[in-house]
Amino acid sequence: MPNFDFLTQPALPRPDVTPDDAAAIATAHFGLAGRITELGSNQDRNFRIDTGDARYVLKLANPVFSADELRAQNAALRALAGSGIRIPEVIATTGGDELIEVEVRGTALFARVLRYLDGDPLTDVGRPSREQLRILGALAGRVAAGLSPLRHPGLDRTTQWDARVSGEVVDLLLDHVAQPAKRTVVRDATDAALARLRPLRDRLRVQAVHGDVTDDNIVLGHGGPGVIDFGDVSDGWLVAELAATVTSALHHVPDEPLAVLDVIEAFHAESPLDDADLAALWPLVVLRGAVLVVSGEQQVALEADNVYAAENRAHEWVAFDVARRLDAAELETLIRARLAPAPAQPSTGFGRLVALTTGPEHLADLSVMARDLDAGVWLSDDAEDRILARVCREHGHAVTRYTEARLTRARPDRPLPSATVALAVTLDAPTGVDVTAPFAGELALVEGSWLLRGDAVDLWLDGLTRPLTTATIDAGETIGTAIRLTAQLSTLAGHRPPALVTPTLPLSAWTTVSPDPSALFGIDLAVGAPDPEASLARRDATFAHVQEHYFARPPLIERGWRHHLVDTRAQSYIDMVNNVTQIGHGHPRLVDAVRDQWARLNTNSRFHYDELSRFTERLAEIAPEGLDTVFLVNSGSEAVDLALRLAQIHTGRRTILAVTEAYHGWTIGSDAVSSSLGDNPRALETRPDWVKLVAAPNSLRGRHRGPDSAAAYLADLDADLAELDAAGTAVAGYIAEPVFGNAGGLMLPDGYLAGVYERVRARGGVCIADEVQVGYGRLGHYFWGSEQQSVVPDVITIAKAMGNGQPLGAVITRRDIAESFAAEGSFFSSAGGSPVSSVVGLTVLDVMRDEGLQQNAAEVGDHLVARLRELGERHPLVGAVHGMGLYLGMELVLDRETLQPATEEAARVCDRMLAEGCIVQPTGDYKNVLKIKPPLCITRESADRFADALDLVLATL
Repeated sequence: MPNFDFLTQPALPRPDVTPDDAAAIATAHFGLAGRITELGSNQDRNFRIDTGDARYVLKLANPVFSADELRAQNAALRALAGSGIRIPEVIATTGGDELIEVEVRGTALFARVLRYLDGDPLTDVGRPSREQLRILGALAGRVAAGLSPLRHPGLDRTTQWDARVSGEVVDLLLDHVAQPAKRTVVRDATDAALARLRPLRDRLRVQAVHGDVTDDNIVLGHGGPGVIDFGDVSDGWLVAELAATVTSALHHVPDEPLAVLDVIEAFHAESPLDDADLAALWPLVVLRGAVLVVSGEQQVALEADNVYAAENRAHEWVAFDVARRLDAAELETLIRARLAPAPAQPSTGFGRLVALTTGPEHLADLSVMARDLDAGVWLSDDAEDRILARVCREHGHAVTRYTEARLTRARPDRPLPSATVALAVTLDAPTGVDVTAPFAGELALVEGSWLLRGDAVDLWLDGLTRPLTTATIDAGETIGTAIRLTAQLSTLAGHRPPALVTPTLPLSAWTTVSPDPSALFGIDLAVGAPDPEASLARRDATFAHVQEHYFARPPLIERGWRHHLVDTRAQSYIDMVNNVTQIGHGHPRLVDAVRDQWARLNTNSRFHYDELSRFTERLAEIAPEGLDTVFLVNSGSEAVDLALRLAQIHTGRRTILAVTEAYHGWTIGSDAVSSSLGDNPRALETRPDWVKLVAAPNSLRGRHRGPDSAAAYLADLDADLAELDAAGTAVAGYIAEPVFGNAGGLMLPDGYLAGVYERVRARGGVCIADEVQVGYGRLGHYFWGSEQQSVVPDVITIAKAMGNGQPLGAVITRRDIAESFAAEGSFFSSAGGSPVSSVVGLTVLDVMRDEGLQQNAAEVGDHLVARLRELGERHPLVGAVHGMGLYLGMELVLDRETLQPATEEAARVCDRMLAEGCIVQPTGDYKNVLKIKPPLCITRESADRFADALDLVLATL
């Protein structure tokens, strides 16, 4: 029988063997009887036999495996005997054989018995200690060293765990990954790892390997750690033995992946790695993770009752996901640093690289705070060149900064962290400059760069002009000239760290490997690492805690551009939550208009200036017919408060009807009509007596459900009004959002608002539409939310979008209602309608018109809602998708029948989406609705990136 080849026979269901079958085999052929317990396996059948005196493992191999392969496993056990590693002992049959063929229901199977190795598997340890991680690595290294001399015909086999065929295994099994988002990630990560591995393959050493020295197969006991399960023994790459071990450790330390350096260092001490191994290791870790993922899915598809395979899928995905998110070049560098012999302490007294006198004015600012990068300049390919050129024009030469997170290297719509932190610095000297050696060493051209090898540190140089010869150089010797020179120090002999790294790993790891080059230029070039935690502590020390912030550990956001936000590490995020920023962050037209107006005048609205009248004219033009008079205030809360006062003054009554589940603001008046439990858990019991709450027409989870529920809700309202009539209580007005923004864009049942307005007006009441969140073009197909309900309110309140982040709010109403306010005196808001605020409001409207942002909201919104609904068809957690245009909500539920809110899951989704480069937050009474309301300038590409990220998060939650 030939040895197994997985590529020709990839389906390996376990043989059909029951515990009774196992007991009979153990007794008949091995003379063993006792309590039988099945053990987990992906493709074989394993049973523990407890005789009372001792414990054994009966192993019944999958029938595709030859006798030679099983004898090779026993040979591996013998090869490791006396190595100091606890390993299972082979138990012979009653006839003295180590392997016997048995028949179970017509299928011939090879059976053998090993002595059971007592101990607790390392996989049961939630977070291993450093010592346990080192044990894991040391055992893997010792096993690799012990197996290196082994030769056996049964080792020449192709299993799915052979790293040499990882790509082929993924190709074969990828379709078993049901969720397309996971498939895409596995495919992309596999391809990237294979590309990095390709030039190394012929240099990797082949020997006998265990193939699975992992947390599952390490047992910790009184006799010391032991290794079990030699079922994957074969020939393979030595470094792949370590890759399997490292992968198994990753799911234990997903938030501290560099902990696996302890595993690697311990392995290296037992089985030294060479240069090719170090370069191949991390790609092989990624590939091992990918194979685990696809194999686990295949095995569960083959055997739905394979609990072992099913339970392993979650942590196998975690291991793969952690590995593929880390940059392979960065990990290779840090692995080399850990394994390199301790170098002599690098001197801090380096000589100068150039004789130029450099001051603060010569430093080029490429950070998130750089003025030169405003207006989206940071996205230009030549952004760095332009900034260096400006500094050179003004001051003669320019130098970039060390460990600066460069905004110029941030990438929008990123699926993975961007490499933004600079370990190399660049000098730009247009007139040219002599370059001198800061220390003695050998200077040689290496892969297109000049390398000056010193005793304790290397200096890598790009842009140096000199003869193409290797030379021994003295400190202070001129080594060439340069116009633009990039310099980077390295403590790794002969290895250049990446010039830019992601902020994923601690900065301290990099400053050791690639030290500060400030001494070379005679000025401090180092930029301190941003510290969001310290900034948050300062905020909490002086800012009221009830003014909450997004996320438990929020990024420190210091820049926005269009629909992206950027943190101080120069990592970009798609802003899916900011309906305050209607036309996008940092719009140049708005910046210029505000700057100009501030330079001319900013005062209060009791003065006469043209911007005020121009703005109020525009608002009256776009308002629904009949609403012709405008009040300007500073916020939505103020606008709602004023609207309520207008209704009460105009009617001479106090009672306001408001719907449950709503949020309208924080002032006394706007809070009084807010009943959202998500914002105030005691809202229903603390409303003042002049507020009458009526049932929210929530067609998803309200007392009446479905799109045709308007009539039932209106009947409820009739009962509420009859009760008020009977008590002699006259209604001053009714307030509601025309789309339930607080519920995540839940649309009202058609005809509901028209029925309400008819009833309220019949009683002389005023109808208020709170358009603060949902109006102003956000719905795409309608400028006002009330249009969607085919009604014209008596009063509209607006804010948020109209100021694009500037405090600006408005009430638009009829002249007769507005003039009613005179009964209580005049109205004045110090900053409401100021020249700057008026210019902001006008510019926002101009940009919306000129850039077609309402149309964009319709087109991108329609596309996005289709994407979200498609996700709902595949992910059971999605209960509904609400909204229209770019005011959307995805409601997450644990059960689509009971609609039990998935509150905790929604919070986890938001945290996971942050890691995906997307900012989204929960809303609603149960905080289970993802509110999706980005700036109206969002592109289809960014909407797709958001949907793709959400797909992956939902698939792996």
